[in-house]
Amino acid sequence: MRRFSLLTDLYPALILRLVLVLSLCFSASALFSGPVAGKDEEEKTSPLQKTNQFIDIQEIRSPGGLTAWLVEDHSVPVIAMAIGFKNAGSKMDTPEKQGLAQLASNTMDEGAGDLDSQTFQGALQNLSISLSFSSGRDNFGASLKTLTQNKERAFELLHLALTRPRFDPEPVERMKIANLSRVKRSMSEPDWIASRIQFDRIFEGHPYAQNSGGTLSTLQALTPDDLRIFVKRLGRNNLQISVAGDITAEELSNVLDSVFGTLPEAALSQTKPTTLANPGKTYFYEKDVPQTVIEMSQPGIARKDPDYQTAQVMNYVLGASGFGSRLTEEVREKRGLTYGIYSYFMDYEDAHVLHVSTSTATASVKEVIGLIRSEWSKMIEGDVSEKELQDAKNYLIGSLPLSMTSTDKTAGLLLSIQMDDLPIDYLDKRQKAIEKTTIADIRRVAERILNPELFTTVLVGEKQDIEGAEKIENLKNVE
Repeated sequence: MRRFSLLTDLYPALILRLVLVLSLCFSASALFSGPVAGKDEEEKTSPLQKTNQFIDIQEIRSPGGLTAWLVEDHSVPVIAMAIGFKNAGSKMDTPEKQGLAQLASNTMDEGAGDLDSQTFQGALQNLSISLSFSSGRDNFGASLKTLTQNKERAFELLHLALTRPRFDPEPVERMKIANLSRVKRSMSEPDWIASRIQFDRIFEGHPYAQNSGGTLSTLQALTPDDLRIFVKRLGRNNLQISVAGDITAEELSNVLDSVFGTLPEAALSQTKPTTLANPGKTYFYEKDVPQTVIEMSQPGIARKDPDYQTAQVMNYVLGASGFGSRLTEEVREKRGLTYGIYSYFMDYEDAHVLHVSTSTATASVKEVIGLIRSEWSKMIEGDVSEKELQDAKNYLIGSLPLSMTSTDKTAGLLLSIQMDDLPIDYLDKRQKAIEKTTIADIRRVAERILNPELFTTVLVGEKQDIEGAEKIENLKNVE
């Protein structure tokens, strides 16, 4: 009911950067993992974590031709399903309908079929079924989690929500009001303002520049009929499904047809890949706050790229690891100029970004920017140490099981792989690619990717003299 996607303008940059650093290369899985249903299965150790081959993923095909990935785990009586619809996210919202995909994610479980909002939600709660929808810039998703004993009813409710959502006026209006309130609150938050400007500038001319959470005017104008048009984006031809838990391949094969078999073909359109706009430019938004927020973006690397895992190792050393990273060591530990600084990749269908987020006292802004650029140059021109390399490998390889400590996390991770069109053995290949990364590989990838001259920089804070900075008077895609 009240869910908001991660990689959007909906969250302040401070929250976004912490989530992305924790998830590292598994960012997409967060979009499709739901809350826990029933007993806390994370207290148990899954047998899936005890093998050298990372996990046994089965590709299931239904009699009706639908496919899904399945990880069977019968140690806990829980089933989790993660569903994704490619190219159905907010980038498909027209400028005058900004926030439509987000509103759909808030309302698709607010009544379906003959069940109004209260009855539908009651059916979920009475059986401890977790069902939620979520919207990202590229894709639209759903997640289901249920105790095995309630699976039939859970699958029925999922089918209803996907095929016969009601979009009754009362819950639609209630969620519009909630989204409007959120946008109004965000307008006073410096982290959110910085992210809004950053998306507007680096994605200028592309739908990613729009406010995925909606503007005050577009949200107010959205109607139930708009939502009924939205669901035409959801179909068999852009559907991906991952399942984990207490269900067999044979049973899942039949479930796929009963839940998804009647979905129509989606009315799909495509957006074009884009390069980051406004490289080398700096933007300043004046706001009376204790610290200036600094957001810096340059072109990144696609998850499909052969150098992606090497880039992850490089970035762990550079800024993704938090304490222990070069950025944290130079900016926080040695000089005390910030509470935290992080770098992370944002990988979208149409663009790839390497981003740095931090904040500092107004008097230190120039120094912090200079230090970030300096660390970029050092990574390009010099080698990482053997200890830095091994620490990064140990963390990146060892952290993968933490993303699979429950069925919903497992299903979400598998779905993220599917949505990026990666192979079913991707996790094994990932681990091997990280393990074989060398110091020379990192140097080569740093030279290929890193370029401090391409930084688009956004500052939100007290008035200051930054040479060449363009002052932003009004925020786009807000009012």
